[in-house]
Amino acid sequence: MLERFLSYSKSVRSLSEATVSAYRKDILKFLSYIKNQKINEEKINLSVARSYIAHLSKSGLSVETINRSLSALKRFYDYQVRYHGLKVNPFENIRSLKRNRKLPNFFFQHEMENLLSLPGEGFEGSRDRLLLEVLYSTGCRISELTGINISSIDIRNGIIRVLGKGKKERFVFLGPPALKSLREYLNFRKERLCCDDPDAGRALFLNSRGTRLTNRGAFYIIMKYIERAGMIKKASPHTFRHTFATHVLDRGADIRVVQEMLGHTKLSTTQIYTHIGVEKLKKIYRKAHPHAKRRDI
Repeated sequence: MLERFLSYSKSVRSLSEATVSAYRKDILKFLSYIKNQKINEEKINLSVARSYIAHLSKSGLSVETINRSLSALKRFYDYQVRYHGLKVNPFENIRSLKRNRKLPNFFFQHEMENLLSLPGEGFEGSRDRLLLEVLYSTGCRISELTGINISSIDIRNGIIRVLGKGKKERFVFLGPPALKSLREYLNFRKERLCCDDPDAGRALFLNSRGTRLTNRGAFYIIMKYIERAGMIKKASPHTFRHTFATHVLDRGADIRVVQEMLGHTKLSTTQIYTHIGVEKLKKIYRKAHPHAKRRDI
């Protein structure tokens, strides 16, 4: 049953490999739990479901991890209700745990400029510079970045068509610095391209062997420059996405336009970046106003 559900999630719902892998892990963990508790699968009900969520909470897992497990189990049993005659989804009426939403880290403009100045010359330097420029210019996820094909790029108009979560297409835009880096990199790319690999011929970003750069390879490259920059704050490739959203909203972009550019399904996901703007205003106020230091607004 589990393999059928995972196959359905991948082929019909077009979920990513990472999501399907997470589903497998979370569902197997629950099946192991009921086996250890000697609970028959046919006897799983709301009480069992609640006891399992309580078990996860007592295990010290984060709210995000517990909610991810709950989502996977809801999907799994909803699939059984819909296609395999199960009468009730035992997890259906369990609400996700409330989480204290932390404001994401982002780079200030001078930090961003410093990062972009670090790559050197040659194939690797031009590729790495373009990689950082595209992340900042578009707000792409790292998987979207490595999935970019040459045919998806409109250099003349500075537009890239990317494939996001759920295989949803959207358009993102390149600023002049990113376009300049792109043109420079394409010359080096021709020399490095592995002609025996059809996928490499399609890919924008190549590794040192001339084949498509993987998510892991891109992650390693980005973290190398973050470490080289001597960042004190916690940062990752996703910090570029947070930085993109923060900077464009701070400069007056409409939040629904930013939602579209980021590929967010829900506006509430994008709205967290407006809170970053509010926090920035608070700091300015506290620093500038004579009485602000005595108050917590």
